[in-house]
Amino acid sequence: MNSCHFLPPNNLRCLLGLMLAGVAATSALAEDAYEQAPIHYSDTTPKDAAQALQKKLASGKLKFDRHSGWSLLKDLMHALDIPIESQVMVFSKTSKQNSRISPETPRVVYFGDNAYVGYCLGGSIEVTTIDPELGPIFYLLDPDTPDDQPLEFVRDQSCLSCHGGPFSPDVPGILVRSVFPNEEGHPMMGAGSTVVGTTTPFAERWGGWYVTGQHGEGRHRGNAIAEEREGMWHLDSEPGANVTDLSDRFNTKPYPRAQSDIVALMVLEHQSTVQNALTKASQATRRAMHMQRWLQEELGEKVDKEPTGTARRIVDHAAEDVVDALLFLDEAELPEGGIEGDEAFQAAFAQHAPRTPEGRSLKDFQLLNRLFKYRCSYMIYSLSFLSMPPELKTAVMSLLTDALSDAPSTDRYAYLSDSERSRIREILAQTHPDAPAAWKKEVSRAKQAALTPSGTP
Repeated sequence: MNSCHFLPPNNLRCLLGLMLAGVAATSALAEDAYEQAPIHYSDTTPKDAAQALQKKLASGKLKFDRHSGWSLLKDLMHALDIPIESQVMVFSKTSKQNSRISPETPRVVYFGDNAYVGYCLGGSIEVTTIDPELGPIFYLLDPDTPDDQPLEFVRDQSCLSCHGGPFSPDVPGILVRSVFPNEEGHPMMGAGSTVVGTTTPFAERWGGWYVTGQHGEGRHRGNAIAEEREGMWHLDSEPGANVTDLSDRFNTKPYPRAQSDIVALMVLEHQSTVQNALTKASQATRRAMHMQRWLQEELGEKVDKEPTGTARRIVDHAAEDVVDALLFLDEAELPEGGIEGDEAFQAAFAQHAPRTPEGRSLKDFQLLNRLFKYRCSYMIYSLSFLSMPPELKTAVMSLLTDALSDAPSTDRYAYLSDSERSRIREILAQTHPDAPAAWKKEVSRAKQAALTPSGTP
């Protein structure tokens, strides 16, 4: 006679709890957790800007100029609200279209707040748009599609070998890498590779990229070719410093602009940091809540809508990672004297920024010892932030409210002065839909006080 053995309820709870705790350590067990429930990244039809454009193209409500790759790219960028002034150039072979990339024919990258495009001369257009739940979605758009055939955003899962692999653990991510390129643009992987973000030291940035702009005595890895000497790869950063003209390095005439702006590069790197933090936190929260619901159903318990136990810890940790990214924790310092970039990019970047009546914005640059004047990222307005799971958003706003208060409970963000925290609260209170009511009341009281004549009771 067969017999069945059941774990006692307490032991079952411990076992299931350990399974839930495993959500927090997913990267150690499986790099493609985003392909499992509840995310199902590759099997889910995205709800992103590219899909919206695809529907408009199919219905005839939208038409792109298909005369050339550049004309198609220009129309696509306009539709995705990507300014051409955001152009940066990469000459390392770190893309799907490596055969088209070299120091003589760099790949161009353009970006907006919620979309990115890349283009190699004569190649396909690489498109990345953001789905509020899945994160970045990667597509190819072929400019050589015959005129009698519809343009199609082809979802390219092969991009995940880098954008969802070792360079972007846990989730599909936006990558900006710094490598040691040889004279053909091949990255010498034995020399190392850095995924660049907000905290990456200035000296370690832009290997394999062209960089235009002024940065004083600071040095970086851009505009340079690595050389092998005595079995070691070396990169001389001196000739690549403070470059303002790229025409002596390659033929810039085929490109819309002759710049690969230093400020645009730093903005792109910061934006990728926050975008990836938001994607990772959102998916970790959704997995934790999925596992909590499954555990409670298995135990025959009431299903909690709010995270509890291990799920609570996972959500709180994810929220802290988001706030760290938003508030520029451990931001790398700029070189002494700051940096100077293309004013056209700075104007285009800030053009549609949410502003207070006094004109203040989270997109205001500082560029002396840090990138922005107010150290709360403009990505707080992004699609990924606004669409966070409610459990995560509540935790993030709680931490953010504390961090930006007059008396924070922790010194984690002590680098923010009282006046800077006050300005950030003021900006968010007047521009962000999730701003706490207390911040809005604070701004209202301040405005009322300013209107009250001195000495009036």
